[in-house]
Amino acid sequence: MDPATYLAHLCRDFGAFEACLAGDLSAPIEHCGGWRLYDLADHLGQGNMWAAVAVTEKRGDYQAPPAPHDGAALTRWFRDTCGVLLAALDSDPAASAWTIAPPPTVGFWQRRRCLETLIHRWDAEHALGMPGRLDPALAADGIAEVVDTMAPRQVRLGRASAPRHAIRLREGETGSSWTLGPGEPVATIGGTAANLLLLLWGRLSADGPSITWDGDRRFAQATLSGALVP
Repeated sequence: MDPATYLAHLCRDFGAFEACLAGDLSAPIEHCGGWRLYDLADHLGQGNMWAAVAVTEKRGDYQAPPAPHDGAALTRWFRDTCGVLLAALDSDPAASAWTIAPPPTVGFWQRRRCLETLIHRWDAEHALGMPGRLDPALAADGIAEVVDTMAPRQVRLGRASAPRHAIRLREGETGSSWTLGPGEPVATIGGTAANLLLLLWGRLSADGPSITWDGDRRFAQATLSGALVP
């Protein structure tokens, strides 16, 4: 996906997330522990500033101040963090940056922040009872990111054990597929790109009717149950 497309998606999802801040800031975020909508906004806004500094100053030790609790002030603060990040990312994707995984480029953050915001926009809308659509092409890229970046990083940081069995993730409409784990896949898990992405991020149950299975489900479930993402 090209940089302009990432930034366009990011800008749209920032706007959709900001719209959620007019709702109940105490709404629980189902898949983020004990977080409320306020905490999710704080997390996403602070992450915006952290990633912007990673690009502009090439360091990963920045700590942003916490978000304000007042609703109007929170919205302004969040909007400002989005502007800072978008300005930082509107540059050559091949330019160097500090990153959490290879490649150490601005392009890494264009992709990562776009996909992070996609998931958390869904979280915010889900918390308010109105989960929005996930763009199929972007969701497919999100699946690839879990496979090529997020899951390996979790293993590298000691947050998860390396998977013992491979699974194939197959998107039903296009037939695109990704393999997670070593060797020949023991099972194939099917669904739309959006549902497969939500499954990998722990937002959707593997037992749901929107997910199909073929193969050894027991071994595949062991791979899925690992901490694939932060």
